[in-house]
Formats: sequence, C-alpha cells, structure tokens
Amino acid sequence: MADNYLEKRYEETLGKAKIKVKRIGHTIDQLLLKNRSHRGFNKNYVVSRAELERITGVCSRIPSGCNQQVLRFFLVTRDNGAERVLPLIRLGAALPELHLPFPGTEPEAFIICCTTAKETKLVDIDLGIALQSMTLKAVEMGLNGLIIGAFNHEQLKEAFQLEYEPIAVLAIGKGSDRIELTPIHADESHAYYRRDGIHYVPKVQADELILNHA
Repeated sequence: MADNYLEKRYEETLGKAKIKVKRIGHTIDQLLLKNRSHRGFNKNYVVSRAELERITGVCSRIPSGCNQQVLRFFLVTRDNGAERVLPLIRLGAALPELHLPFPGTEPEAFIICCTTAKETKLVDIDLGIALQSMTLKAVEMGLNGLIIGAFNHEQLKEAFQLEYEPIAVLAIGKGSDRIELTPIHADESHAYYRRDGIHYVPKVQADELILNHA
C-alpha cells in the first residue's frame, strides 16, 4: 500500500513534466576520440607527481580478474629519473625512419606498470583495463599518454631497483602530435603513417567488427 501511495504521489507531483538533465564533463565517446597515442610532447608542460598519482588512482576502482589486483606502479617525473627511462624505450615501431620522438619532444613523465605475480592471461587483461583507464583519466585532465610495450625490461628494473617485474610503461604529457583516425576495411593495412605533419591511425569500420549482422 505504501508503495502504491508513493507511486501515486510521484505521478501527481511530476505529471508529464519533462526533466532536463544537464551533462557535466566529457562523454565517454569524446574521451575515447581524444585518447590517442602521442609520440611527441610539449616539454614546456611539466607533469607533476601529484598528476601521476591522480592518474594511477583510477586503478583502485577498476575491475580486476578474480579481484587479484596484482598491478603496482612506479612513478617517474622529470625530477626523479625520466632521463633514465628514455634510452630504454622504443617509440614508433611502424615509422623507424623517423627515429621518434623528435628531439625536443621526448616524454618526461612515466608510469612503470609492474606485476606482483607471474604474468598470465588474467594479469594481461588487468593491465589492458588499467592502461586504458589511466589514459582516459589523463585525457580528462587535459593530458595525453602513450602505452609502451617495447622497452628493456632488465635494464629498466635495474635502473629503478624495481621490486616487481615491469610489464608496460605509460608515458604521460601534453601531447603535441596532430592525430586523425581514418576508416579502413578489415583487409586493408592497419599500419599508422604520417603525411604533411599529420599522424594517421587506420581503424576498422564499426560494422566490420560485428560477426553476426542482422
């Protein structure tokens, strides 16, 4: 009876009035479009440790396979060893002739992602979720990121006396690249390329990602 009463009062109060919901911040679609991999950064902007802490902070609220939560993060800024990371990473594998990053555009803030357990499929799934979540947070903050899988594991571990095994490096900064997505068919080349100062990233069209069409 109480439920019916509340429902009736709700209808009487609101009637057919339209409720307008004001959107605050970016939509997920907007964040995804802005979340591009930058290989050049504006060195006039210095990323702080506090900003890296905000970015890694999302990882205390994201899903984790079997809730194992084995990822740990080592934060590196211009003040505590960014110059030691740079020689140990490789950027722009599809454009070796450019020798990216260009001088004066090197990233100077990094999140070294480590695992406290042996790397497994679940750990890799957690890593993917964490990296995407952190780069989206960076974009929300007006920054950009680059997920780096090509790096010297042993030398990086030694350079920072890491307790756990590093499995990815995330560069963070104020991106300076001009990046555009270009739609392609699934059987076309997926390799990114540059033309007239623009970095083009081919993406398979959405309808070709679906296996069972209506």
